[in-house]
Amino acid sequence: MSILFKNALVVDATELGARDGAVYVENGQIRDTAFSGRVPENCQVFDLKGKSLMPGLIDCHVHVVASMMNLAQNAALPDSLAVLRTVPIMRGMLERGFTTVRDVGGAPVALADAQVQGLIAGPKLIVCGKALSKTGGHTDFRQKYDVREPHRNDHRFGSLGRIADGPEEVRHACREELRQGARFIKVMANGGVGSPTDPIDWFGYSEDELRAAVSEARDAHAYVSAHLYTAAGIKRAVECGVHSLEHCNLIDEETATLAAVAGAVAVPTLTIFEAQAREGEKLGLPKENRPKLDMVRSAGFKSIEILRNAGVKMAYGTDLLGETHEYQNEEFRYRSEVLSSTEVLASATTTAAELIGAGERLGVIREGAIADLLVVQGNPLRNIALLAAPLHNIRMVVQNGIVVIERGF
Repeated sequence: MSILFKNALVVDATELGARDGAVYVENGQIRDTAFSGRVPENCQVFDLKGKSLMPGLIDCHVHVVASMMNLAQNAALPDSLAVLRTVPIMRGMLERGFTTVRDVGGAPVALADAQVQGLIAGPKLIVCGKALSKTGGHTDFRQKYDVREPHRNDHRFGSLGRIADGPEEVRHACREELRQGARFIKVMANGGVGSPTDPIDWFGYSEDELRAAVSEARDAHAYVSAHLYTAAGIKRAVECGVHSLEHCNLIDEETATLAAVAGAVAVPTLTIFEAQAREGEKLGLPKENRPKLDMVRSAGFKSIEILRNAGVKMAYGTDLLGETHEYQNEEFRYRSEVLSSTEVLASATTTAAELIGAGERLGVIREGAIADLLVVQGNPLRNIALLAAPLHNIRMVVQNGIVVIERGF
């Protein structure tokens, strides 16, 4: 199967501007970015007439099994129902232009396999399995008077994480997730907004526990991603070898410089906090969690500036839950208030691809890359915020060289 996109504005974050081009795709790969030969028989030809052709988007912080804002209730769903509620979430991501996502807690490897096998329409899934948390941490949703044992080996489909205490339990949990096919390890290294008993500035794990997770991940040629907010928590994580720093709302200049020197990647997630502020209580976020939300939300935009100024690479992330998944593309608009269009585009293409280990195969338009592509009305390098309206501006989605969404030109 082959496709030719002619008269395209080719948009790639590795280049200074859009360029005119004709891109030829065959058998799921980009074969030529300046095609001028004879069009093969049975080739699909699309005349873009100046529309942009860009790489498919990559969201590096999602929870595709989180169909409810209240994560404790989400974890209590029967597995069959939780699976079915995931299907429209994944389909919606694909319709918004996300051809690959990194799930940072909840999605099992079997769900990623189902997408590859064509059983579920959605983005390719890069998964960590269940996120790891200490007792009382960000995946422990027991209320303070609940003295039942937590789910230490939680394989419920709707659960985002599992409990592991002490270096040996952490090692065992990492090995279990990696054995099942996890591509990286996720740990909860600060308190969180959605969980009931952990203040934001709690350290989620001791240094020994973090080092155990990092050691196990490195032995498997993987890395550790950590849920983080505070400068102190981020500093501890970076010093222990954590590579992917999620959220980072309360980071400071000194810590950002430390992260940059270490080569860590930050994954800010502004969208979720704005969505929770608007609709969280209506959708099930407990009222008593609002002060924690206000604390991290107020610092989000400043954190982006701090990270940029320190030279920390930033990947695109959203962290949306429940009905708020529909706001996935709003992150483009929020980031554009601080960053240039090229910087934001790189976060959702080249930097994101590098973080998931696909730097030469995804996020770029070059010969030999996987043909995950979008046809876009307008030029994202001039105005990245146009991607915040995907149903209007994203006219076509191509995944593995196959047109999966077409809205007409």
